[in-house]
Amino acid sequence: MNDSLTMPTAQAGKDLPVKTRVAVLFHRFGPYHHARLNAAGLVMPVWGLEACAAEDIYAWTKVEGAAAFTRVTLTDRDTGDAEWKRQVQNKVWQALDEIKPQVVVVNGWVFPDALGALKWCVARRIPAVVMSESTEWDHTRTFWKEWVKGRLVKICAAGLVGGNAHVDYLAQLGLTRDRIFLGYDIVDNLYFQSEAKKIRSTATEVRQQFKLPEKYFLASARFIEKKNLFGLIKAYAKYRQQAAQKKVWDLVLLGDGPLKPALQQLISELGIGTCVHLPGFKQYAELPAYFGLAGVFIHASTTEQWGLVVNEAMASGLPILVSDRCGCAADLVLPGENGFQFNPANIDEITQLMVKISAEDFPLPAFSAASERIISAWGPQRFAKGLCDAVAVALKTPHPNAGFIDRMLLRLLGSR
Repeated sequence: MNDSLTMPTAQAGKDLPVKTRVAVLFHRFGPYHHARLNAAGLVMPVWGLEACAAEDIYAWTKVEGAAAFTRVTLTDRDTGDAEWKRQVQNKVWQALDEIKPQVVVVNGWVFPDALGALKWCVARRIPAVVMSESTEWDHTRTFWKEWVKGRLVKICAAGLVGGNAHVDYLAQLGLTRDRIFLGYDIVDNLYFQSEAKKIRSTATEVRQQFKLPEKYFLASARFIEKKNLFGLIKAYAKYRQQAAQKKVWDLVLLGDGPLKPALQQLISELGIGTCVHLPGFKQYAELPAYFGLAGVFIHASTTEQWGLVVNEAMASGLPILVSDRCGCAADLVLPGENGFQFNPANIDEITQLMVKISAEDFPLPAFSAASERIISAWGPQRFAKGLCDAVAVALKTPHPNAGFIDRMLLRLLGSR
């Protein structure tokens, strides 16, 4: 996989003026944000602005490693209150005034830092690029919200999105397709590929250390409703009833969240407590042990804008079973080649796929190789290329197209 930081990326930035300064906003940096920004930073000067160093949703430890970009942290913690939102918007303005970027890349249209950056772009007449992983179907859409988003998107000169479904939605909001580029939703493929191989080379020791079963399906998700973990557990219980006893795999479910007690109760009621393992939330450095020794990865969400954990699983060389309501499914899952898609509401369908893919005569090695091959085109270099292409287009449209109504919307939204 061509994801190493040392790989040449000059081709990606060949159309950019020398020393184009770009500011890229993310709410909070996780491991994959570093992989993206480091790749982009090899081809142009990049400042990565994170709104907060900590928040309540993701329990990541602080990630270091800004090797090829300048990291700017605006606040210590996202408290979610009005005062914090005002503070982060003020700090966005201060930071951008100091950096003086030629292009600002904003993280959607919801976060206060993104709204603050868009206001700054309008005031300073600097082009903006919007990053998005939304699809038309990942939420219930209402006319007035779509109208507001459309106004905000049209202020931007270009877009960087996850996959083809995301291109469709951004185009629906009003950005022309020739201004939308792929590459937003990537992870550090090389890390997962190399670490998983190391784990497999010492499989017996690692399996004992982490108390992992010999054969298992792996899932990793926050324990919240949309992840469809109740449906997955029910499907797994049926799988144990239908598969030949000698072929039955365990289920390892990584993560934590408010639904954990209810999930534990369901596991107990179904009588599968000895074969469903809940190791809890795991930090980045621990993930390869679970990916490296798994047989198949399952992602069963009823709605998901993308699903980066699927990228991680594929880079680790795993066949995949993925809900067709995940934004990544159409681009990353090639049915019958590296895995299968399924309707997350159809428990019987999930069960049958589990039976099928865990059968002794199923060609798992070929599916594993296909996952690695497919995901190799979706690594940090793709983010760098997509970002460079979006920036190049934005530089040709230097003044944000914002009228009086757009300015008022930004002011109203930013004050909420």
